Amino acid sequence: MADEPEHPDSKLTRTKQEWAEQGKFLTGRSSGPEADRLPPGQHLVQNWPILDLGLRPDTTPATFKLRIDGAVDAPALWDFSQVMALKQTEAVSDIHCVTTWSRYDNRWSGVAITDLLDIVRPKSGAAFVVLHSDDGYTTNLTLADFAAPGAMLAHAWEGRPLAAEHGGPLRVVVPHLYFWKSAKWLKRIEFRTTGAPGFWEVRGYHNRGDPWNEERYSD
Repeated sequence: MADEPEHPDSKLTRTKQEWAEQGKFLTGRSSGPEADRLPPGQHLVQNWPILDLGLRPDTTPATFKLRIDGAVDAPALWDFSQVMALKQTEAVSDIHCVTTWSRYDNRWSGVAITDLLDIVRPKSGAAFVVLHSDDGYTTNLTLADFAAPGAMLAHAWEGRPLAAEHGGPLRVVVPHLYFWKSAKWLKRIEFRTTGAPGFWEVRGYHNRGDPWNEERYSD
């Protein structure tokens, strides 16, 4: 596979690393989603802020490829039309970003992760997933979190194709975790028997990222 792009040492990257070192925004509170819809330390926004690493790929539906490999019985390499030919679903979920903003009631269209798993069939030893993006970004999840209710590969938001700045043509949505776990510009889903930390996880951010327990940063 081609080498991953080099990430610029952007101001955002440096700032977010400093936040992790300082434990910025931590309130020390925890709660459950059933008790309060807004996790500790979050504030509501009406817009959808744009955050990335400073490299925005020019992938389009015509050039899109998604590789699914690793610890699966049925590896796949799909173009965008093949993704669209899969069983489609709609879901509504909230976004909780580690930079403290949350946005309620986002309407997504795409492929449910549970339906994806039925196709590729993770091996019995598969317990982790690493998501790879076209800008070189990576993030890791447990297979249980990746397959949680509401998790999906999203190609549309609010009834329209997902805009490039928000990760189109295809991104992951894992609504019960901080949104850095929902990789934009998805190009590869790697199933693993062992974990492997991603871009932010090696820069001081939590390995799981549960917003209800304020899992913003590594211990």
